[in-house]
Amino acid sequence: MLVGEQPGDAEDKAGSPFVRPAGRMLDRAMTELAIDRSDVYLTKAVKHFKWLPKGSRRLHKNPSAREVAACRPWLEAEIAAIGPSVIVVLGATAGRALLGPSFRVTQQRGQVLPGPNGSVLVPTIHPSAIVRIRDTCEREEAFRQFVEGLQSA
Repeated sequence: MLVGEQPGDAEDKAGSPFVRPAGRMLDRAMTELAIDRSDVYLTKAVKHFKWLPKGSRRLHKNPSAREVAACRPWLEAEIAAIGPSVIVVLGATAGRALLGPSFRVTQQRGQVLPGPNGSVLVPTIHPSAIVRIRDTCEREEAFRQFVEGLQSA
């Protein structure tokens, strides 16, 4: 199971997780590891797209702790229904949803942590963080580390 943060604008409109650049980055990593997307349950910790209007655009806004907590019962129900042995936690919001407010992706990335219902959690960065890196060499290094994190999970 892979748990992302919240839907983005395109995901909100499409009704599917991990579309557009972050989805393509995730697909690239999964292809390198020979993981079929249909074999992995993809979800989001926060179930709604929080945004600010900017002209005709909807700009991403981070969900509050209250919003993360309000969506947690749905995430817990998904975990209970799917019964994953491994949950890959993608990004800070997903980490806080599953590990609490003290979670820091930069400090806990790559660790194997106890998860709900006997699962283990493996935190890593969100693929959108890789997409936002401007320097090509840095972006490829971040991608390599992302693939390593998925591989260890």
